[in-house]
Amino acid sequence: MNLKNIFEQLNLPAQCRKYGLALWECPQFLFLIMGLVIMLSILASYAIGIKYVDDPYMVALMVIGVALILFILTYVITRSFERLAEANRMKSEFVSIVSHQLRAPLSNLKWTIDLLLSEKIDLEKEKGVEYLKILEENTQRMGDLISDLLTVSRIEQGKFFARNKSVSLKEMIEEVINEMSIFCKANDVRVIFEPEEGPSQISIDPSQIKIVITNLLDNAIRYINDNGKIEMKLKKDGKNLYFEIKDNGVGIPEGDQNLIFQKFFRSRNALKKQTNGSGLGLYIAKSIIEKARGRIDFKSQEGSGSTFWFTLPIK
Repeated sequence: MNLKNIFEQLNLPAQCRKYGLALWECPQFLFLIMGLVIMLSILASYAIGIKYVDDPYMVALMVIGVALILFILTYVITRSFERLAEANRMKSEFVSIVSHQLRAPLSNLKWTIDLLLSEKIDLEKEKGVEYLKILEENTQRMGDLISDLLTVSRIEQGKFFARNKSVSLKEMIEEVINEMSIFCKANDVRVIFEPEEGPSQISIDPSQIKIVITNLLDNAIRYINDNGKIEMKLKKDGKNLYFEIKDNGVGIPEGDQNLIFQKFFRSRNALKKQTNGSGLGLYIAKSIIEKARGRIDFKSQEGSGSTFWFTLPIK
């Protein structure tokens, strides 16, 4: 943790605003109050000890014991409050994001359906087909959001089971690139895939690893700059396979980087570049990779792009 993050943690009003709580309800403020209580308890224990106990070593042990017990209790209670506050914040964000993401496609659906029912257009002509495509696209948007929410729900309930089998990670990556080629062309993005020679077999659920690769490539395309270029690499790294995807997009601000794998989180510049998005893709990707005994991480610089990578055990 750098100095800037330490100062942010010590900024109690800012931390309380993050949870949407008043100062006296904030976990960090409660921890500070409990700290003062511990100090007063230590002083009281010492005063009582020297009055009734002759052995100074016993007094010291009493004070240390009382301080340790109080500190553990304080930590447990504060962490419980912090988890409750975080759950409350996530619930509010969930309602806000889902409402925002559903409002636009629902409005488009209603507008298009009203227009079709008004009989002002001829469905057999090209214009009518365009309106039907609008219906399809907005239905797909809502379906994608619901699918992500169901995946997150299964992950958190421990019901996101993997049906592992031997698959070629190289072929899986090439399949995803091929499926998203139209999306790449529409955004004027070049994708360069450089796999290392040799076998790329791993034991994993093919549908789940496909979700990870698709989410990483989708993000790279959406948040890329003009004349975009995405470089993907695959190589053997000891007992693991190492996959990397690098873009020259908007990058991630330093202050947002420690939150990037959280549910519903989207960085400030990502919101400016692309308003659509649930903020669930990276959370799902991290959950899948870690469940497969792998690692996922990234490095990024605002304005210069990002590099995401993950490793998976070969056996």
